Amino acid sequence: MEGARGRRTGGARRRAAAAATGGFAWRQLRNPYPPVEILTAEQVEAIHEASLELLEGLGLRILFDEARELLRAAGAEVEEDSRRVRFDRGLVMESLAKAPSTVKLHAPNPARHVEVGGDKLAFITVGGPPNASDLERGRRAGSLADFSDFIRLAQHFDVIHVINQPVEAVDVEPRVRHLETSLAMLTLSDKVPFVFARGRQPVADVFEMVRIARGIDAERLRREPSVYTVINTNSPLQIDVPMARGIIDMARAGQLMILTPFTLAGAMAPITLAGALMQQNAEALAGLTLAQIAGPGAPVAYGGFTSNVDMKSGAPAFGTPEYTKAALAGGQLARRYGLPYRSSNVTASNAPDAQAAYESEMALWGALLGGTHLLMHGAGWLEGGLTASFEKFVLDVEMLQMMAAFFEGIEVSPETLALDAVREVGPGGHFFGAAHTMARYETAFYAPLVSDWRNFETWQETGGLDATRRANGIYKQVLADFEPPPLDPAVREELEDFVARRKAEGGAELDGA
Repeated sequence: MEGARGRRTGGARRRAAAAATGGFAWRQLRNPYPPVEILTAEQVEAIHEASLELLEGLGLRILFDEARELLRAAGAEVEEDSRRVRFDRGLVMESLAKAPSTVKLHAPNPARHVEVGGDKLAFITVGGPPNASDLERGRRAGSLADFSDFIRLAQHFDVIHVINQPVEAVDVEPRVRHLETSLAMLTLSDKVPFVFARGRQPVADVFEMVRIARGIDAERLRREPSVYTVINTNSPLQIDVPMARGIIDMARAGQLMILTPFTLAGAMAPITLAGALMQQNAEALAGLTLAQIAGPGAPVAYGGFTSNVDMKSGAPAFGTPEYTKAALAGGQLARRYGLPYRSSNVTASNAPDAQAAYESEMALWGALLGGTHLLMHGAGWLEGGLTASFEKFVLDVEMLQMMAAFFEGIEVSPETLALDAVREVGPGGHFFGAAHTMARYETAFYAPLVSDWRNFETWQETGGLDATRRANGIYKQVLADFEPPPLDPAVREELEDFVARRKAEGGAELDGA
């Protein structure tokens, strides 16, 4: 029993340390592995050619007048009655050639800057669900309090590099919601923030708040991407007013825009993966072309979000074999155009359970082996994107940290080959007390955040908690111990004054008109 108590005490110390530090030191992640290529070069070209044929022949319906005018002036064919735009392939390829292949995102804290492109990537929180959930309070409409707590978790865990809007603060009036949520992002975290493209004035407000937080002028903000958005096309083959306006506003401001069609095979796209990928590619190329026309050289990323639906119910399915294959293929298409690639960690599970874990793991392997540079919804996504879960956030952090450790590869050197240690131990011995082991045991292996490696009896004696319950305890402890990052009082005051002034002025219209 004394030995068991010793194991329990040591395990408790390790888990406490992991919870306190996140088990991961901030660093720029690099993926050292060559991407898996599920398509042949000929198949990539077939999808590329079919996409251009679709853009030239059928085109997209683009609902924003200013966007159509920009495209017309650049040489696209525009039908005003139908608001249809057809894209010449030369225009598309010439436009894409202007986009950078790598992007440096500038955080309010310079130590949190992150690069994406090449072998460099970033993990990003869940973004956009209308609901939040945890084991005690269950599923509920998202609130500003929930939003703020997710930001605290994102700030604490250093495997998270970039912030998204983790849950909708539906208790805040829409005209001022962007002000309150941005204030929370910029005072509770010093990582790169997100902006929803929901109208010109809200986007301009967030740009100003990010400028204040970084302590720079507007021209420097334009030169240094410091905030990003995701533009979803209205699949099939349509871009609405807020999304088209967002493309233009982000491009002109020099901020990162991730163009992501939402192509569900069998619903908003052809049922075949090849057809869905072709449509994804055509819609992405159209939006990316508009961005480069609006702001030549603007930072953009190619987003892949093709999955399938449950043909029995019509519900979206995620983390499926089809999703994983599409993630691999999406990476090949992004590389075809020399653009950073966005993919996601997703699941259709309604609870932070085994289904959520294995679907997320499938999605992660597809995204990371596909060469993603921006992993969206990295922590917290549940219920097909309708819920942000506190327990799932912590479970995902564990998976992300394990992936980051997997990226480290294997060091092969005279020291790690350990011939002296083997000679010391000899036949029939063990390595627990070897000098080589004693010098390295504290840092030799990945230290888990959630996983419990104790034997059954010890685990049972201490409550027998499953992974979801352990994640629940970790997230609550992190929030209880949270301290916000340092912030210059003058910057905080300027941010708060800006929010107060804009709220007094009535906030902003969000309808895209």
